[in-house]
Amino acid sequence: MKFLIIDDVHPYLLESFEQNNIIFSYQPDIQKDVIFEIIPEYTGLIVRSKIQIDRIFLEKASELQIVGRAGSGMDNIDVEEAQKRNITLINAPEGNRDAVAEHCMALLLGILNKIPTANEEVRKKIWLREANRGTELKGKTVGIIGYGNTGKEFAKRLMGFDTTILAYDKNPFYGNNFAKESSLEEIWIKADIISFHVSLDDTSRKMFNKEFLEKCQKPFWLINSSRGEVVDLEAVCLGLQTGRILGAGLDVLENEKLNTLTQEQEAIFNTLISFPNVILSPHVAGWTVESYKKISETLAHKIIHYLQNSN
Repeated sequence: MKFLIIDDVHPYLLESFEQNNIIFSYQPDIQKDVIFEIIPEYTGLIVRSKIQIDRIFLEKASELQIVGRAGSGMDNIDVEEAQKRNITLINAPEGNRDAVAEHCMALLLGILNKIPTANEEVRKKIWLREANRGTELKGKTVGIIGYGNTGKEFAKRLMGFDTTILAYDKNPFYGNNFAKESSLEEIWIKADIISFHVSLDDTSRKMFNKEFLEKCQKPFWLINSSRGEVVDLEAVCLGLQTGRILGAGLDVLENEKLNTLTQEQEAIFNTLISFPNVILSPHVAGWTVESYKKISETLAHKIIHYLQNSN
């Protein structure tokens, strides 16, 4: 195997490849046109988010056998096209699940306790106690949509707050010590908090929309740390305007290249940031000092295991 590594990874992955005599070329600053030019020379590729691994790319990558993604999702990879070409896909969702779960707790506690607003006011010597009265998490019902790596870790942390946890996943999991397996219908009826932890595909794109909002029977707090396209921001703004959404913590947006927003997207974004009960972060939920290494550790172990067992 000969790997081309086109994104920044922790040195652990490079050291592991060296120790296992895996040939690689580490080029984190490589340009897209050069990637297309040299990819026919490689049987393996390590990527984060630099390029789309689509049909056009795969047609160029004639010798490619393995694609390793240094991250959790596969949404920049045409999975179906790769499978047609018998290309093995390996990702590392275990590597940042703790980071995402902790960040979701931070977003949730931040909006419940109005911490960003209070912090901004005190810095201006504005001391408003009643206006910044918080809401306790204890006793709330949390609906987790998507119960994979991050959903389970989020549920585990919520247990310490004495919450009721309902989890919905398209793949049945029959409950565990942290959450009760639930339906979307039950979450729509009972949830005080709804948090998305799904991967992006045709079934999850704009999963949260105006129709979803209308089905929720109680005002609720919204958390999204999955992918921006899962949550329709226009529906979020509507929910905030009508009081159906009590607050939102969003680590991801539909268009994260903020200097490329369309006129419509710009209007929605400006409406969104006008609400003091919204906390935004720049897609960093899974991006901690620790997860940077753990993602590379997980990916290296999986790739080495695969190679050892395929020979």
